[in-house]
Amino acid sequence: MLSAGRRVFTALARPTLRDATIPPFTRSHPAFRRLLSALAVLEQRDGKLNQGSLSAITAAQKLGGSIHAFVAGANIKPVAEEAAKVEGVEKIVAVENSAYEKGLPENYAPLLVENIKKGGYTHVIAAHTAFGKNLMPRVAALLDVQQISDATAIEDDKTFVRPIYAGNAIATVESSDPIKVVTIRGTAFPAAPVASGSAAIEEGVDPKVECPTEWVSEDLSKSDRPDLGTASRVVSGGRGLKSKEEFDRIMLPLADSLGAAVGASRAAVDSGYADNSLQVGQTGKVVAPQLYMAVGISGAIQHLAGMKDSKVIAAINKDADAPIFQVADVGLVGDLFDKVPELTEKLKKA
Repeated sequence: MLSAGRRVFTALARPTLRDATIPPFTRSHPAFRRLLSALAVLEQRDGKLNQGSLSAITAAQKLGGSIHAFVAGANIKPVAEEAAKVEGVEKIVAVENSAYEKGLPENYAPLLVENIKKGGYTHVIAAHTAFGKNLMPRVAALLDVQQISDATAIEDDKTFVRPIYAGNAIATVESSDPIKVVTIRGTAFPAAPVASGSAAIEEGVDPKVECPTEWVSEDLSKSDRPDLGTASRVVSGGRGLKSKEEFDRIMLPLADSLGAAVGASRAAVDSGYADNSLQVGQTGKVVAPQLYMAVGISGAIQHLAGMKDSKVIAAINKDADAPIFQVADVGLVGDLFDKVPELTEKLKKA
């Protein structure tokens, strides 16, 4: 059984001939790094680049080789032009086809694989989002390699660090696969800024694979508040709020007074208090804001895995023994139905 502290495990893969013929001291040599080439998979929706997916470019920069980016969908030109302005990217591979607009993995994975083979990339990197988690395992299977998931650090071109056991242990894994397929935790790699880059835009290969899946519809919750995945401040509510009406009455004014995004524990989402797009945790979104405020959240391991890297954690709970206080920097023991409205009023006045 693992102790409460973190342990580091190292998984050693069987060395390939290429690895065996390169002495360890030469792996950092500029000539070797020129052999490395990474493809960062970017996300877009309705002709707009997902800024969070630019963390894949930041991760690729850790490798030191050439960096290309890939994007596909309908009306892709403005997205490609925006991505071309990211510093350090040499080329944008773009595929204009409405069949890829929704990112369905059944046809997007074969598309990506064809372009990986054409470009001869050694690394393929995507953010560990719903899109990346849906797509990259299929890409790895088609390439007959093992995916490295949710990496939080890149030590060199074949060594990666990733959390396991809900973040209670950290594994250092080494891959000998000829192509490394990696998803990275966005909170560990800041999004690469769109600045004054001038990458070339190239039309990618489109195999036009028939898709057995049909996109029917989607129902998205829209809000003027900051995006949960990238917000610098997050307030999350838990089961202690008792109902959706109380969740909205207590949490939304608090979020507005702080200019924060709204999150929720899995218990709150399962109880119908909040939309599942707001879930923070191991099976939800992983966030690392400057301020994370947990209201009526006990602090189950599943939830802590999604927010314990936050810079400042504040907790409000009537149970002084709640596990959330073990990770909180600031704690307030009391009835949230009294304390949170009082705090909200003081924040508004301030």
